Amino acid sequence: MIATEPRPELISAFEDHGGAGKPKVAQLPICYDTDRDAAIARAHDQFRWFASGWPVNSELPGPTAFEGATQFVRPEDVAESIPCGDDVEAVVEAVRPYVDAGFTEVALVQIGGDHQEPYLEWAEQKLLPALREL
Repeated sequence: MIATEPRPELISAFEDHGGAGKPKVAQLPICYDTDRDAAIARAHDQFRWFASGWPVNSELPGPTAFEGATQFVRPEDVAESIPCGDDVEAVVEAVRPYVDAGFTEVALVQIGGDHQEPYLEWAEQKLLPALREL
């Protein structure tokens, strides 16, 4: 199972219908950057659709609809729903509800292809050790 919301009822339904013992993967976007404002701007540019939630996004037919549906999403709205910057604790707190809900794995989706290398270094040195304590 792969989900984007930390809802325990998803886990229960999955397990009740044959998913017991199988991986339950959460996907969570984050936007790493040592400059938090730059991370927020990048997340707003590339992931502002995330603020609408899956029920809205699943009904949008294409890019024009996504653009229209997200035209009023502000950078601060994105920063409230996606951890941005290099604050390890903010990411840990965003992951915690998924762990508490019963997900067995969490896939962190780093926003911004040109920031993958610094993200991976930061994740290896700081983030992953903190997440292992959950």
